[in-house]
Amino acid sequence: MKKILFIGLVLGLAGCTSTNHDADINNAYRAYEMGNCDEVYLQLSSAERRPRYRAHQRQPEVTLLRGLCLERQSLYLDAAQTYLFIQRHYPSSEYSFRAAARLQTLQQLGHFAPGSDARP
Repeated sequence: MKKILFIGLVLGLAGCTSTNHDADINNAYRAYEMGNCDEVYLQLSSAERRPRYRAHQRQPEVTLLRGLCLERQSLYLDAAQTYLFIQRHYPSSEYSFRAAARLQTLQQLGHFAPGSDARP
């Protein structure tokens, strides 16, 4: 009986960790909707520090949201570099296609010129 209770407790706690990670991402989206990019950065950092963070699944989404905040703060070159990072490292991700669309928008608005990206 004690073993079953212990296993149930462990499984319940594992579920809480996963829920907390999703809550961080959800809170980041809410903060973005309210225009609070500082809170977005805080929530995304919190999500990335979670032990169950699945970088290969979540990183493109997290990076795109960071890029959107950089755009909102008029840091267009930084946003463009963020979108280029997504395209380079996650080319088959749906977020890569979204990043391409954001780059096109930045280009049309005169904030980005393809081929002129700064290199570190």
